[in-house]
Amino acid sequence: MYALFIGNRKVHFLFENGKEFVEEYNLDTNVVVRRAWRKKGDLGQDLGWEVEIGDPEPNINAIDKLETAGIRESSSNPIVSRRITKTGLEWRIRNLSYPVDVYSVTAEEDGTITVRTSNKKYYKKLTVPDLERVGLRPEQDRLSFKHQYNTLIITYKKPPKLIESEKKIFDMVSKQKVNKDGDVQCPTK
Repeated sequence: MYALFIGNRKVHFLFENGKEFVEEYNLDTNVVVRRAWRKKGDLGQDLGWEVEIGDPEPNINAIDKLETAGIRESSSNPIVSRRITKTGLEWRIRNLSYPVDVYSVTAEEDGTITVRTSNKKYYKKLTVPDLERVGLRPEQDRLSFKHQYNTLIITYKKPPKLIESEKKIFDMVSKQKVNKDGDVQCPTK
């Protein structure tokens, strides 16, 4: 299923094994601006969408808890969001107020990126599903980070294999014909 928005194309993928995800592409930059996977429970119940790229969905359960118990998550907790650019993968961790020299960002052997502070106030392992899908692990020399406006911005320069894979997928998506209602003419056998 495809839907066309001004400058964006939304693509809904359904796999034979029951997995499902949605991607939204910016047609001007040829970059994924949002990717979300539908989560299912052990018994097949719908658990909602898990956002892989883009800003996380608002937590509706937290709003319910506030109304019933008067408890909610602190708004000053660190929030991680992912972005993709033409040349890199990017993570933004908001609500981190420490100076830049406190942070350490390392590529690990287990295929993750670890963020830690020397004052032991923050520790986070970031997965890199884009690299996992093409069979690569993060490399330290492709990692960089900066800190501004209480946000730690981590950038991973894309390897050529990932750029090539993304280009093939975007070419496939952009070749699909979409009518003004957002429907695709599906090929028949």
